[in-house]
Amino acid sequence: MEPVSIGARLASSVVGPLVKKLFVVDGAGAGLVDRPVRVSQLVSFRGEKRTLSDSDLRKVAEELVDRAAQSTGVSERLANYEQRAVVNAVTHSLSSLGHIDMDDVQAVRLGYLELSRLLRSSNQAATIGLSSDAVLLHANVVDTACLHILHFFTTRSTFVPRTLVEQSRRIEEISSKIDVLILRNPSPADGGFEERYARYISKKHGKLTIFGLDLSESSASWPLEAAYLSLEATETAVGEVPLILPAEKVLAGRHRVLLRGVAGSGKTTLVQWLAVSAVRNDLDERLLYLHGLVPFVLPLRSLTRAGARLPAPDEFLAAIGCPIAHAQPTGWYDRVLTAGRGLMLVDGIDEMPEEEREEARNWLKDLIGSYPKNHWLVTSRPSAVREHWLADEGFSELDLSPMSRDDVAAFIKRWHKAAGSADAYGKELLYAIRSKQELARLATNPLMCALICALHRDRRGYLPDGRKELYDAALSMLLSRRDRERGVYKVGDMRIGETHQVQLIQKLAYWLIRNGRSEMDKRDVLDLLSQALTAMPRVAEQGTVNQIYQHLLVRSGLLIEPVEGTMQFIHRTFQDYLGARAAVESLDFDFLGGNAHLDQWEDVIRMAVAHARPAERTRLLTSLVERGDSSADIRHRLHLLAAACLDDATELDPYVRIEVQQRAEMLIPPRSFAQARGLADVGPVVLELLQGPEGLTLDGAFFTVLAAVRVGTDAAISVLTRFRSADDLRVRTELALAWSRFDTDRYAEEVIAHLKEEGFYFVVSSSRELQALRRFGGRPLVKVVSPISPEEIKRYCVADRLVGLCIAADLRCSWDWLDKFPRLTQLTLETSLPEIDVSSLRQVFSLRTLQLPVGTRVVGAERLSPGLEIKIGAD
Repeated sequence: MEPVSIGARLASSVVGPLVKKLFVVDGAGAGLVDRPVRVSQLVSFRGEKRTLSDSDLRKVAEELVDRAAQSTGVSERLANYEQRAVVNAVTHSLSSLGHIDMDDVQAVRLGYLELSRLLRSSNQAATIGLSSDAVLLHANVVDTACLHILHFFTTRSTFVPRTLVEQSRRIEEISSKIDVLILRNPSPADGGFEERYARYISKKHGKLTIFGLDLSESSASWPLEAAYLSLEATETAVGEVPLILPAEKVLAGRHRVLLRGVAGSGKTTLVQWLAVSAVRNDLDERLLYLHGLVPFVLPLRSLTRAGARLPAPDEFLAAIGCPIAHAQPTGWYDRVLTAGRGLMLVDGIDEMPEEEREEARNWLKDLIGSYPKNHWLVTSRPSAVREHWLADEGFSELDLSPMSRDDVAAFIKRWHKAAGSADAYGKELLYAIRSKQELARLATNPLMCALICALHRDRRGYLPDGRKELYDAALSMLLSRRDRERGVYKVGDMRIGETHQVQLIQKLAYWLIRNGRSEMDKRDVLDLLSQALTAMPRVAEQGTVNQIYQHLLVRSGLLIEPVEGTMQFIHRTFQDYLGARAAVESLDFDFLGGNAHLDQWEDVIRMAVAHARPAERTRLLTSLVERGDSSADIRHRLHLLAAACLDDATELDPYVRIEVQQRAEMLIPPRSFAQARGLADVGPVVLELLQGPEGLTLDGAFFTVLAAVRVGTDAAISVLTRFRSADDLRVRTELALAWSRFDTDRYAEEVIAHLKEEGFYFVVSSSRELQALRRFGGRPLVKVVSPISPEEIKRYCVADRLVGLCIAADLRCSWDWLDKFPRLTQLTLETSLPEIDVSSLRQVFSLRTLQLPVGTRVVGAERLSPGLEIKIGAD
């Protein structure tokens, strides 16, 4: 057990008073002493004025050992004689304080761990013959005592001021953190179960199923550590500059977050990453805020399975099918949540029927009201819940950003490496994505990137352009070519053709959509298949209904059983696609139109338009327009959806197209984040409708830029260039942040080079972007948001122009290299690390202001020039 771990179980309020008994109290006039004092002269159990007898010293040691043994559960494993031997050993170690030849300043300089080793080495024979638990208990008790001893020295009035200031500050900080850490550690009764639960979380959520990897000899499961791609999340309030941060940091400094993201954007992957990170013992420094938290992964599709009510906290583990749910100690969940140790990961509000979401909101409100101190992350598709849906409960709202060009490149490289494919395939695919606008617009989230990677390899470089064509190709690959090309079939095996598989599976998809569900009970699956098989005699004769279901489950690659007796699609996107196909084949256009206002039907409607024939598209889109015209409360949603469907309507009556576009024009300019997102979903066609900047309000201009940026193809550059002369800081910031989503050089020439410089940081995410800025003469204010090396920053930033630099990436370097910029007066460090050493800035003589983040421990500030102003937090 680590010293800090045992220290976390021995609060300062317990150890502090015991340690003080070991030393004499400063008398009158003690504050006049200006030299270090010998430790041997400070102890209270030696000399003429001793106040602590030998028996008293033993009692102090006995109480320290007893509390440590009970708090850590070691007492249950130690025999009584061994615990008494540990008390003896601790007594001898503490008594050595009266014999060491050093003063209090030297002791502080030595550090508490080295002081502990020195005291323990004075009587090594005391622990001979003891068990490893007893030896470890002795070491940890002495370590903890020494931590408080040095803290006691630094707080005495006679401790030489300005000597070893940094060491004393660090000891004080460690001591104060002990009382915080105690809340993040389980009680002895819960420790064993939490270790088992941590192993369960690691195994359950430690791998991802990546689309396409099961088509080769590679495993379909990808270790989360290798698969996780850090995406960005955006938090923006009207009238404020957008805040961009890594998605895994959304709960750092925030206790409650509603995170929106489109299908396949990585919401569930992020939930898995946070859960697994919380139970790791070797947390990355940037994720220390997760230390000691207990993750509860609560996928709403599972919690509401078969119409079940949302569970109470004591039912969480059972509701998600955790196999050790029965073993949780009585009251464990209450102790965890009351202490604020819960990491509540509520995934997929959009997976619930719309009429049940208010019940989910009340469920969340009740839980938060009962256990307010925990961390909460709730995920949803963008349109599933209105803006500020949980604002009354103190939730911040963030959006998962689409993948940047660099993100796409990194994902493609990782996918091909995991699949064992040649590098040439990955490079060829990356070139195709960057040269084909339609393909680039599809490759904006991990699911679509994986699908495109799999198809590209399977078809040896040939890729269809449209979304429908991509899904058609993916289904063909999964349902027929997959087994045939891998040689899976043997003589006598069941063989169900691709067409028949699609017919059966799409009936399951449509049942789920019509019933507002994401999971289906196996009994319902079998009943539905039985009905369908009466019209497919050639399939029915190959086996029983259960055998045919098992065949679809194992061979299709589309269906999975998350728990025994329950079926769901591998991803909601395939469910919507096949459900839409079934709806069109059933001519359920009135039913589709009647449900179009529900967010769960948005993708279904779009795919239905793609599947439908021209006359059927006309019927469906006309119904959306007319229903929107007559329904003020859902008008915007229906008209935006109709406009988004144009992108999937390969052939359409020109009159209907004009009617849809006219309705969309009424929603321009966008007036909110929701409208900007909705317009972006319409696709490149909306770029022709976006107006401005003339005649737009400041908000109208900002939301217009936001919509154009989110469309994401280079076709948006022509719209964005119209706003490059804007004065509004929000617009300029959004234009700068968008650089990584477009062709670097073209965007630099047409947008970046024209942005006004006043009071504005130019955001760069690669050395190539820095080079582009240099071609334009450099900029006075630069913000680096990715790990660009100091050498590249020095090479490409124009030294005579750089006045302010913001580093929003963890470069993990010293800062003396900044002396190469003679005009640099302002430095901002937006690090996610818990500690930052600024002492090397003493060489940067031009610096006048240093901006540092709240909550980050600063080392070496006392070495900086008195003329340097240090600011903590945002301006």
